[in-house]
Formats: sequence, C-alpha cells, structure tokens
Amino acid sequence: MSKAIHRNSSALNDAARRASTFITGWTPFCLVVAYLIFSICLYMFISNAIFRVFWFVYLTTNFFTSSVTVVESAMSMGLAREARKAVEKTKDADWVFPTPDDRLLILDLIIVAYLPNEKDIIVDRIHYALENIVYPEDKIRINLLYNTPHAIEPLETEISELAMKHPRLRVTKVANSTSKADNLNYFFTLDTGAHLIAIFDSDHFTHPYGPRWAVERFMQDPKIDVVQGRCIIYNSASSFLSSMISVEFDKIYATSHPGRASLWRFGLFTGSNGFWRANLIRGLKMDGSMLTEDIDSSLRANNLGKKIVHDPNVVSYELAPVNFLSFIRQRLRWTQGWTQVSIRHIPLAFTKSPAGSRDLTMRFGLFSLLFVREFSYYLVTQYTCLIASYVLLNFPITPVELAKTVFFEFPLSEWLFIIGTGGLVSSLVMTYLVLSEFSTLWMMLLFTLIYIPYLPLLFNWPHNALVGIAGVI
Repeated sequence: MSKAIHRNSSALNDAARRASTFITGWTPFCLVVAYLIFSICLYMFISNAIFRVFWFVYLTTNFFTSSVTVVESAMSMGLAREARKAVEKTKDADWVFPTPDDRLLILDLIIVAYLPNEKDIIVDRIHYALENIVYPEDKIRINLLYNTPHAIEPLETEISELAMKHPRLRVTKVANSTSKADNLNYFFTLDTGAHLIAIFDSDHFTHPYGPRWAVERFMQDPKIDVVQGRCIIYNSASSFLSSMISVEFDKIYATSHPGRASLWRFGLFTGSNGFWRANLIRGLKMDGSMLTEDIDSSLRANNLGKKIVHDPNVVSYELAPVNFLSFIRQRLRWTQGWTQVSIRHIPLAFTKSPAGSRDLTMRFGLFSLLFVREFSYYLVTQYTCLIASYVLLNFPITPVELAKTVFFEFPLSEWLFIIGTGGLVSSLVMTYLVLSEFSTLWMMLLFTLIYIPYLPLLFNWPHNALVGIAGVI
C-alpha cells in the first residue's frame, strides 16, 4: 500500500514539475503575443492625428538609428585599412614587431570556465593557449579560473596535473563561486605582478598573434587603458543560424564597435578578448549583480576618464549557438543586461568625467547608445504593430497598395524610408568588405535578405518578452 502511495506521489510530483516547466517556458511567449495584440488594438482606436504622430516618431527614430549605423560603418573602413597595412608591414618584416621581446609587458591571460558546461572543451583550450600563442614565455601566464557545483573527475585531476607540468599554467578552482564575475573578482585580489590582464571565455581560441597585437597597442600609446579585439565565429557552417550569427558578428566587431569608437571616441569591453591594464581592472572589479558585467565595467572605466580602443588585428575565434533556443536564451540575457546597464549609466550622457575627458561628442554618443539604441528596439516593434493595425483597418487589394500603405502613407515617409533603407544597405555593403574567413558571400547575401525581418522578429523578441514580463510583475 505504501509503495503504491509513493508511486502515485512521485507521478504527481513529476506531472507538477512538467507542468511548471511548460508554464515557465511558454509564459514569455504568451505575454509577448498578448502585448502585441494589445498594441495593435490600441492603434485601431486612436485618432488619425495621433496616428500620424506615432508614425513619424517611429520612422524618425529609425532614420536616426540607420544614419548613425552607416556613419559608424564608414568610420570603421579607415581603421580596417590601417589594420591591414599593419599586418602587411609586420608580415614583410618576417613577423618581427616594433617592441623588442625583452621590453614587452607581463601578461596574465585568463580563461574563465563553468566546468559542467565546458568540461568537453576546456583541456583542448588549455593546450591551444600553451602551444599556439606567440609571446615570450617569461612574459605570459595562462590562468584557468573555474567554478563547479560538484566535483568533475577525472577532469579536475587532469587539469591540475597539467599545471604541474607547465610552469606558465596556473589552475584555480574558485570556492563558493556562482558566476564568471566571482571567478574574476577572486583573481583580481591576487598580486601576480602582471602589467596587463586579458580575459577570455572558455569557448575562445585567440589568434596566435592576438595578444602580441594588443600589447603593441599599449606600448605605442601609454594613454590606452583597454584594448578590445575582434571576435569571429568559427562554427559558421554548423547551422543556418550560426552562419547568420557569423555575419552579424562581423558587422558588430568589424564595423559597429570600431566605428563607434572612432566617431564618438569611446569603446567597450565586450566580455572576451579584452586586454586591461591590471591596476585598472583590479580596482574596478566586476559587478556580479549586472547580467552584462563587461559593459558595466566599460562604462565605469569611462566615468573615470579611461581610454578603451578596438583593434581589428586582435582576433579571437568563438562558438555561436547552433539552435534557436540557445540563441534566444543568449539574447534574452544580453537584452536584460543592456537594459540594466542603460538605466544605471545613462547619467554619463549628461555629465563630465572627473578627468574632464567626456566631452560633448562622447556624451552624445553615450546618449545614442544607452537611450536611443535601447528605446529604438521597442519602437521598431511598435512601428510593426502600427502598420499591422493600419493594414487590418484598410486592407490593401494589390501589392502596390500594400507598399503604399506600409511605407508611403504620408509624403515625408518616402524620404525617411528611402534614406533609412539606404543606410542599412550601405552598412551591409561595408560589412561585406570586412567579412571574416568563416563568412562566405552566400552567407552575406542571405543575411542581407533576412536583415529587415531579423531586426523586429529575432533581435527585438527579448525586448518584447521583457515588456510582457514587466507587465505581469
């Protein structure tokens, strides 16, 4: 009898667990659908005058965003040419860099890992770092920082034995750590004597000369405090999604980030393949309460008047999500993190740094990044709902009527649409000029075709989910 009761109890618990998982998994989707339906219905009942106001606000914001994007992309072209010239010059010199080896700065290179997730790749990454990075052995130390909720053997013994065989390797299991920020903050308390600290996620392969290119930037300009490198997706052939992310990363890291740094005179540390002056990052540490602690640390450095630059030659290769669920989880975390960061640091757009280095140009760039960019994602979604409401009320009969309804309902809309679309296409053309070796022409063409629907449907989905969740809370 007791066994039957126990079986029934276990079955009920399993059913409740499955129901809870189902509800948790589908709640954001249902909230997004409800949010979209409510928005569409709302626009159906507003007056024509208010409708026009919303229409022009949304189109004007899109026009501004696309204009900034194309200007940033154009600014990045000069940096890309300079980077290629530097590579050719160094190659012609048989890979002899300007700074003699004995004068190079001491570098602590950190690989951060959550062992249950990275247990299958971490040994390979350690061997790669030890065997392939071209940097004087007495000037670099490879540090593995990892946390795990439970012992994973024989892997932990294996990596400990590797540290005993290689003096340049230090393996640290961070006790009571629950995050990447905890691992890094523990390391920042150690006095290692390094001048620079490089941070890498465990799925990265740095280019053999990547660290050397970064250190050369510090040697050339003592005012540089952080060098952020270019991250390239190397598993682009794994799936359609990873191929699109590969092109997207080329757009972000080869045009957007360098172009922004050139135009607005501030850069960002993006979490991996970033090189910091050791005393700066030890003082700042990572804020574990922030989901994007990397961006937060960048903006706190900016507030201190520190200089962050992007270097296209500081290359690292990483993995992209290969399925839609992993992609959505990643982007939801990024979106939540960016919202946190934007709320916390928007005052930077209206104040000068203590060092007086945050001028009007930089502050406008911060306003564009932290307010206009963040707000524009919601506006794109609302513009889509606005169009949907108009189409439902004034359903077009022919394709020409549909195009007129969606894009050219008001005279000024024509220019805003044409210029905005031209800006987006121009930025994509410039991205094509700096594609990585893992992105092909066909990938670029497919990305171009899906780019417009990609923005509201995929990239804005996490923002919509946040709106829905916030509505319930």
